[in-house]
Amino acid sequence: MAQVSIVMGSDSDMPVMAKAADILEQLGISYEMRIISAHREPDVFFDYAKTAEERGIQVVIAGAGMAAHLPGMCAAIFPMPVIGIPMHTTSLGGRDSLYSIVQMPSGIPVATVAIGGGVNAGLLAARILAVSDTALRERLKAYAAEMKEGVEKKDARLQETGYQNY
Repeated sequence: MAQVSIVMGSDSDMPVMAKAADILEQLGISYEMRIISAHREPDVFFDYAKTAEERGIQVVIAGAGMAAHLPGMCAAIFPMPVIGIPMHTTSLGGRDSLYSIVQMPSGIPVATVAIGGGVNAGLLAARILAVSDTALRERLKAYAAEMKEGVEKKDARLQETGYQNY
């Protein structure tokens, strides 16, 4: 049974949403992934959001560009945490998506990551789940240690070769 639902309004969002899925897979978290347009198929969207809790979903990661109603509408219906990923847009560079997701009305919170922030959305979902899952918390600590080691290796290479030969 999936713990996290990743939902996007269009397949053009897939490269960013796939980064969230990759992190969830790396950390051993079950998820589902859907393409649902809140505007073009509202009946499908409402069914998806209304049944998420009974399907065992604990966190929703919703990505959207332009008007970006998908994360906000998920948060209006789904009673658990929703993480919004603003998508980069050609017209306004994603600022339109960012403002639409982060400026939710009082009482309808959406945690918002950076424009195109699929990795951080996956990590934030994992951290939310880790509140009640000590094994997952340990996997997150190991992930952080791997990142630290990666930086240390890069610095060692820089110190050894100098920036000219890096």
